[in-house]
Amino acid sequence: MTSQVKKHGGNLVAEVLHRHSVQWIFTLCGGHIAPILTGCNEVGIRVVDVRHEATAVFAADAISRLSNGIGIAAVTAGPGLTNAITAIKNVQMAQIPLLLLGGATATVLKGRGSLQDIDHLTLVESITKLAVSIKRVRDIQTTLDGAIVSARSGVPGPVYVELPVDLLYPESLVREWYGLKSDSRSMPWWLTRYMNWNVNRIFKDKDRAFSLPAQVNPNNSSSLHIDRISKDLNSAKKPVLLIGSQAMLSPHQSIPLAEAVKRLNIPTYVSGMARGLLSVSGLPIYRHARKKALREADLVILAGVPCDFRLDYGRHINHKANIISINLSRQDLYMNRKPTRGILEYPEMFLISLSQEYKQNNWKNWQRILMDREQQRNDEISRQAEEKTEFINPLKICIALNQHIQKGDKIVADGGDFVATASYIIKPSSFSGWLDPGIFGTLGVGAGFAIGAQLTHPDSVVWAIYGDGAFGYSLMEFDTFVRHKIPVIAVIGNDACWSQIFRDQIEILKDPVGTKLGRTQYHQAVETLGGVGLIIENEDKIESVLSKARKSAEAGNAVAV
Repeated sequence: MTSQVKKHGGNLVAEVLHRHSVQWIFTLCGGHIAPILTGCNEVGIRVVDVRHEATAVFAADAISRLSNGIGIAAVTAGPGLTNAITAIKNVQMAQIPLLLLGGATATVLKGRGSLQDIDHLTLVESITKLAVSIKRVRDIQTTLDGAIVSARSGVPGPVYVELPVDLLYPESLVREWYGLKSDSRSMPWWLTRYMNWNVNRIFKDKDRAFSLPAQVNPNNSSSLHIDRISKDLNSAKKPVLLIGSQAMLSPHQSIPLAEAVKRLNIPTYVSGMARGLLSVSGLPIYRHARKKALREADLVILAGVPCDFRLDYGRHINHKANIISINLSRQDLYMNRKPTRGILEYPEMFLISLSQEYKQNNWKNWQRILMDREQQRNDEISRQAEEKTEFINPLKICIALNQHIQKGDKIVADGGDFVATASYIIKPSSFSGWLDPGIFGTLGVGAGFAIGAQLTHPDSVVWAIYGDGAFGYSLMEFDTFVRHKIPVIAVIGNDACWSQIFRDQIEILKDPVGTKLGRTQYHQAVETLGGVGLIIENEDKIESVLSKARKSAEAGNAVAV
């Protein structure tokens, strides 16, 4: 038996991934993809099986965000893929490179009513950079190599490769499935001939040599726009720099980017993964009153930030201001508000080059105004944190978390109201210390992101900040955490409500229908799944419970608070 399954299409897939230094593949098992999983296991790629396909894609997403590698997920045919659609779209909108492997029915059975047979490619074409179905075993490796290059090139994004089941299993077994055993006489001669032709086509030249496509490397050349931008900065009285997630897509550039921000000394605001820059002291980064600063600014530099809803489609920016937009996406460069200068380039590379050429200008008066506003808001937060609320004050929890988050820890944000509060209080402790879903605002990223964060940084403590609504998507994945020994601390803001929706709905429509949740004892549910469950019942217990949670996670446990 061992010799029979020694070499098959799943092994070829595993060889490609191994050659690209892939360490993990995330999945929910299925017969269509089983050879991929066993092939990966054979070459030492860790197979991390989760409880929902979306979690597999979110985990692969986090691998791409937090390492120089590419995240890989594998889902079975039909509902395996459809369950992953939201996560794939989130990857596309967050501009993250990712390879999704999908199973499919046998090539001769497509469109014939086979189990879980749907048109996968049409389903994902609009949300991927590349969607392709492999027809022959000999094309597996070249197609996968090309797909990985495509995912990383230009504006990064997800790619989908479909592998029909008869390409993945051993040829001898496929011939049995097709009824082509030597003693079989169950088919008419013409059908036997057709089946033989198809199997021969699938496996012809299956062992032929392959060529590896050339890798696409980022353009490290200095921008031709630097002289012009330097002059704009020299004449500016109130410049503002906005840095978004796109500038953090290359983890190895994080330190040079931070140094560039410091040298430029432009008042800076960060969003998404760029919040990791808050971990560096001495940078001119502000957290509060961004809208007011943008409305007063005379020069705004958008580094990987489109004028989407987060900037009120560009209306937050002073209509008289010069706008410099640096982005990998031409569409994002000109979205909603035409910039004075649009630069199609890696935003972090442009800022690094600019900082090496530009002679620093001190905008002391402008910075003093922004710093005064920053202090006023911090004082206000401190006062609000001391207010008595019906339940534990969420601001107080977030302020306390800052004292327990240590250097190198990772923060995963998954929720609405509670996470919105955390975003302007909690301070990341490393360049890769903040993960949120991005522009799609997807609930349910928490478990997958936490898995990816812990695997790429096993010495870090991962704090997953959840609203109680969002935690419903991740609860069952505590089974995954326990089985795979992935320590995570889930901090759940439990107000028994979809509060972010409730607030406007009750004010405008006077009806809370659909926004109320039960006051579920999530810590008890986590204990049932094998994790450690803790509860903060009053504010006096905040410090002791958070300390206990950290110690428990450091001991290797998955914890919910």
